[in-house]
Amino acid sequence: MSTATVEETDAHDGGTSGAMHERVLEAVGIAIASAKLPPGSRLTLEGLQQEYKISRTVARDTMKVLESMNLVYSRRRVGIVVQEREHWNVFDPKLVRWRLASDRREVQYSSLTELRIAVEPIAAAGAARRASADERAQLLALSRDLRRLGEAGDLQNFLAADIEFHQLLLRSCGNEMFRALEGMVAEVLTSRTQQGLMPFKPRNEALQAHEDVAAAVAGGDTATAERAMHHILDEVREAMGLR
Repeated sequence: MSTATVEETDAHDGGTSGAMHERVLEAVGIAIASAKLPPGSRLTLEGLQQEYKISRTVARDTMKVLESMNLVYSRRRVGIVVQEREHWNVFDPKLVRWRLASDRREVQYSSLTELRIAVEPIAAAGAARRASADERAQLLALSRDLRRLGEAGDLQNFLAADIEFHQLLLRSCGNEMFRALEGMVAEVLTSRTQQGLMPFKPRNEALQAHEDVAAAVAGGDTATAERAMHHILDEVREAMGLR
């Protein structure tokens, strides 16, 4: 793995241990997610210290995070070993981000879009049943923001509003397992924008579908909320060229 980015960045910011930890974690995480470090690869704290010019504490903390995500495991007299993919915590937002930053992003987008299709329409219907009055009002306000920002081509602020819209649906649907996907959805939406996979101006059909979801949730119309969310995700799948 190349360490140029890590080392050059630290030369400019003084290399605080927290910032260095995040950069090394990102570098090793992406290497694992992209299979540059395939399952079975062995790592050592000493090797990380030498490659990234870091302290043993930073190397150990980095491995602790990766182990908590089931990306690696430690064995005495064996060292630190990259896990097989079936053991990974694939819903962890950090791993989602790393996989979307790798050359395997198309497979990840496909998997995540299929997951969203399975979950978010049901979440929209749940929000129509269970959202509070304040949450319903917030969704309506966000749908108006999305229309205004989308038509203005303000993608950064559109992204922030879009993330809040989808996360609010997951929070307000009354299903704690769906709510746990908030971070994952935020990473997917962010990645699409950062990688230039969003049109300069979102399609009118997508803006209208968000307004339809918000109106249906506000009115307690579960069937329309579910159907409109399916429409949003069908548009995503088509825009991404996913089958």
